[in-house]
Amino acid sequence: MKKRAKWLAVALSLALALTTTACGGGSKDGGSKDDGGKGGDSASTEEIKDLVTWETGNREMENVFILGTEMASDLNVLCNTNEGLLETDAKGKLIPGLAEEWGTEDGGLTWTFKLREGVQWVDQQGNEKAECTAQDFITGLEWVMNYHKNAAMNTSMPTALIKGAGDYYEYTKGLSEEEAMNIDNTKFLEMVGIEAPDDYTLIYHCTQNAPYFDTVAVSACLYPLAQGFVDEVGVENVKSTGIEGLWYNGPYTLTEYIQGNTKTLTKNPLYWDKDCKLFDTVTIRIVDDVTVGYSLYEAGEIDHIDLGEANLRTIYEDESNPYHDQLAEKTPKKYSYQMHFNYAKNNEDGTPDDNWNKAVANEAFRQSIYYGLDFTTYMARTNFIYPMHCENNAYTMKGLLYFSDGTDYVTKVEEGLGLPESDGETPRRLNADKAAEYKAQAMEELKAQGVTFPVEMDYYIQAGSQNAQDTATVLQQAVSECLGDDFVKLNIGTYVSSTTKEVVEPRLQSFIINGWGADYGDPQNYLGQETYGEDTAYYSNHYSHINEVKDEKLIATYKEFTDLVNKANAISDDMDKRYQAYVDAEVFMLQHALSVPVVYEVSWQLTKVNDYTRSNAMFGIQNYMYKNWDTSVEAYTTEQYEKFAEDFNK
Repeated sequence: MKKRAKWLAVALSLALALTTTACGGGSKDGGSKDDGGKGGDSASTEEIKDLVTWETGNREMENVFILGTEMASDLNVLCNTNEGLLETDAKGKLIPGLAEEWGTEDGGLTWTFKLREGVQWVDQQGNEKAECTAQDFITGLEWVMNYHKNAAMNTSMPTALIKGAGDYYEYTKGLSEEEAMNIDNTKFLEMVGIEAPDDYTLIYHCTQNAPYFDTVAVSACLYPLAQGFVDEVGVENVKSTGIEGLWYNGPYTLTEYIQGNTKTLTKNPLYWDKDCKLFDTVTIRIVDDVTVGYSLYEAGEIDHIDLGEANLRTIYEDESNPYHDQLAEKTPKKYSYQMHFNYAKNNEDGTPDDNWNKAVANEAFRQSIYYGLDFTTYMARTNFIYPMHCENNAYTMKGLLYFSDGTDYVTKVEEGLGLPESDGETPRRLNADKAAEYKAQAMEELKAQGVTFPVEMDYYIQAGSQNAQDTATVLQQAVSECLGDDFVKLNIGTYVSSTTKEVVEPRLQSFIINGWGADYGDPQNYLGQETYGEDTAYYSNHYSHINEVKDEKLIATYKEFTDLVNKANAISDDMDKRYQAYVDAEVFMLQHALSVPVVYEVSWQLTKVNDYTRSNAMFGIQNYMYKNWDTSVEAYTTEQYEKFAEDFNK
């Protein structure tokens, strides 16, 4: 099996910057487990049995059915209750999951997975329901690709990679809802390149050579769905079934879910991996913001906490602070955060916001933001010690993949953009002369279209979150100082509980800052979310609404970008050529400011968890699987974390 480069880690010494390196991918027989960074003396020989972690309210889960969501806030929990073919270890390497062995004999056109026997589906209490077999993966993929069962959720990867999957999606789209909901698998198996010769063998036939297809196995789109569960609750009730009626095959069952409060995962007594290390329970507490979370950490009620700017500054600048020697810079999360524009914005009364929509359709307007808006103070809200560790200049996340000579894909994007080397202090994208030039051009062109200035930009945060309010205020000040009050005005709005339902669905936002983490190891999974006229493009359909705009120049730009992406999609015989074609598409996208890169999430924390023993993959949904984590009942020190980093990076 072809080896692929993988991102390893960031050294956590206060003097070190971000680093990447390469390691081997999964071998044909599935490889072996890697214990990652377990070096260094632990703070205590006693480990945590019942972990208490946290999430902020704006990241509360909204869906408990894993095939019906693409939101990280859902998948970060559900990756513990459901398991797929493969897992990822602490260095992002593929390792066996429900598949003991896997591989391809024809360069990635056909992939075979050998499933382990005896894996059980269980109910919420851990009672046996049925064995998980290859047929459940067929049921799962049919559900994903059936338009009336799953709309377009999780369809982009199978459509691009699995023979006939897109055709089946279109076929079911043409059926009535009743016909599609009650269809058997006969037509699906005739049309789609998936087969199960026996209960423990699963074969996928790809649309083209896809040597990275096994990385898709840690994405929700290929997860199994128990046919027995569908039969038990009825096909019409699958997506609405609560946690009490779900079937589970992962390391935990979801035994409590109080929205806006807590979720509790309980160890699955019949979980297949008897040698792994699991917590008895994992409780996920919802906090208003990290400031509230810090108080809970001080009180011993949670086991780790990210530090907002104020608390981090207080601890860092006071050597006598009891937490001063426990500060640890986190490993970067896998998400590349962008400013996603809404090209079909509505006012609160539901009418189109014509002033904004005309402005954002203007390329010079977007480019003035791209070159002029300095995110340094915004990044400092995450990492005031080293804000440039959070600098993001690309759409695709760094460390996802590498060219054959070892060059990071993102480095090629930066080279294509002509960015200078970093001085460690100033964002490399900033160009005051270009920003001023594009601002003047935009104002002239837009005034001729009847646009009034300043153009109002509506940005939404969760009500009651002081940290979110402070961060938004910093962004508001940056917009004012960098772009000018005569040009744009940033308005801060609030929502109560669901940004999706209260803001995104009614299209109230001018833009949203959101992160995408790859579902598999290929640039298509990033750039394919922004293409024009394709149902599988997540951001195009749910955030930018580009398919509904009428501006001919904007549409032409998006179509040209989409053509570049699809040309890259078609290259499968030379991975360097494929990656370079995506680089060209991504550079085009950024030069036309269709989206604006904002930040990588590299924050600081106080913790009793050794992050170097967690899954650290740049793709898939499993980084929050609470499996084989090293922990300590006493907080780790900065010195210990430096040792973890040193050992990990060896």
